[in-house]
Amino acid sequence: MVLALETRMPTLTIRNVPVKVVQSLKARARRNKHSMEQEVRDLLQAQVVERSAALEQIAASWAKQTRRPTAAEIDSWIDVGRP
Repeated sequence: MVLALETRMPTLTIRNVPVKVVQSLKARARRNKHSMEQEVRDLLQAQVVERSAALEQIAASWAKQTRRPTAAEIDSWIDVGRP
């Protein structure tokens, strides 16, 4: 006998979304031929995956470093191109 386990997905409620954002999401969902709810899920998933990949690349890059930059070096890099 096999029992089917119920998989519950959490619910996310977002309040006070600007009208223009909702309109853009609806238009994007129409273009992609699915619901606005699915569009939001897809966008959130893509953002999380993209961020995770970027963080993994950063961690791998740091692991290859023979030494860590000093705070002064980092500050000088940040200041490049700033008036």
